[in-house]
Amino acid sequence: MVIAGLLGTLVLGGIIWSRSGGMTATLFAVGTAFGFVLFHSRFGFTSAWRQLVAVRQGAGLRAHMLMIAVAATLFAPILATGASFGAGTTPTASLAPIGFGVVIGAFLFGIGMQVGGACASGTLFAVGSGQSAIVLTLGGFVVGSVLGAWTFDFWLGLPAFGPVSLADTGAGYLGGWLITLAAIGAVVAVTYVVGRGRRVPPTGRPASARGAARAVRGSWPLWVGALLLAGLNGLTLWLSGSAWGITSAFALWGSKLLDLVGVDVTSWSYWADRAGSYEAGVLGDTTSVMDIGIMLGALVASAAAGAWTLHRRIPGKLALGAVLGGIAMGYGARIAYGCNIGAYFAGIASFSLHGWLWGAMALLGTYLGLKLRPVFGLGNPKPEDSVC
Repeated sequence: MVIAGLLGTLVLGGIIWSRSGGMTATLFAVGTAFGFVLFHSRFGFTSAWRQLVAVRQGAGLRAHMLMIAVAATLFAPILATGASFGAGTTPTASLAPIGFGVVIGAFLFGIGMQVGGACASGTLFAVGSGQSAIVLTLGGFVVGSVLGAWTFDFWLGLPAFGPVSLADTGAGYLGGWLITLAAIGAVVAVTYVVGRGRRVPPTGRPASARGAARAVRGSWPLWVGALLLAGLNGLTLWLSGSAWGITSAFALWGSKLLDLVGVDVTSWSYWADRAGSYEAGVLGDTTSVMDIGIMLGALVASAAAGAWTLHRRIPGKLALGAVLGGIAMGYGARIAYGCNIGAYFAGIASFSLHGWLWGAMALLGTYLGLKLRPVFGLGNPKPEDSVC
């Protein structure tokens, strides 16, 4: 499986290079690195919010804050100076309007990731590592993303404030960076306060190999994953001019399928405004090739670790939850201008206020999602558990 994964990655990388150029192929390689890191660090967004809400375990959310703080530190000079790898490429912050779309979309995403069993990045690396149920989540993601693109005009027509950047506070990106670090520090402090005086189960980590073998066959500490993901996001911004994103590719994949059966998706205003991405196609759009790279990177990483497993039997309730959760996340991500990566991670690291709003609403959605999990045969952490 390792050899097959590596050969598939190399062949596809060559095809992307010949069709779309060296930069797109390079970003495909960056995507595979994301997949490798996500698998080995088991870096969770869904589990972090679930543990915080269910048993007040804040370790996962603190790892998020470390990742975002490092990414913001990398983003600030890139955005302030316009530094980029390619000539003619100007780095742009991941900014978005603040309105009903972000509020409702992020709330739906928070529900969906608990019912569907994974977030956007988690879905891709889980699919790559052979988790069959998450393939259903990915299918739901694609359906929801297409529905979001189709109804995008409705959400654009609702009242909203324009994008707000913390870098526009008067002190530029230095001021935005300081405000962001202060807010991150406050979130970290809150995670300790909410767990004080309560029985909080420790986070469970997979058994790990020792020594040098740990890099290939074992699990990595969350802080290692946080640092590497932040570094790869900074590299993505520097190379492509845009921060890491995931779910726009799901809308592209689904729309291309509809195009094959005669649906004129290019008449939708969503694609009229993104004609370049649509014309680039599945192997030309940078987000799309990076998503494919994440799945292949996770496949190689899991196979090398001896952990690649294909689950053939999926309980009916779990399957239904996976599909419905995926649809909720796909739709929510489109109307909220991104997912846990494009809006939450990249948005906050880009000093966008909408990223903080997205995270708060996704956390609220998590509360309802935890209530719904038992309906689909899924459990929640309990204070008396030995580990989360």
